[in-house]
Amino acid sequence: MLRRKPTRLELKLDDIEEFDGARKELESRRKREEVDVVGGSDGEGALGLSTDHKSREQMIHDRIGYKPQPKPNNRSSQFGNFEF
Repeated sequence: MLRRKPTRLELKLDDIEEFDGARKELESRRKREEVDVVGGSDGEGALGLSTDHKSREQMIHDRIGYKPQPKPNNRSSQFGNFEF
């Protein structure tokens, strides 16, 4: 394997400003979520989390193209089309 000298990366002022902006946006989003969860009653907060989990799961399924099909619980589905 050929070895090469390390590549020099330069950090520019624009990069730092972009990082700070993204970090502040993330922190403000987290604070809003904490206020929403703490602001509601216990039952509403738990319900909100489960709904967010469902929507997150649904978003992932949509993104990867997964469409779950319910499985029937009868014997013919388990054993195929065998005739006894």
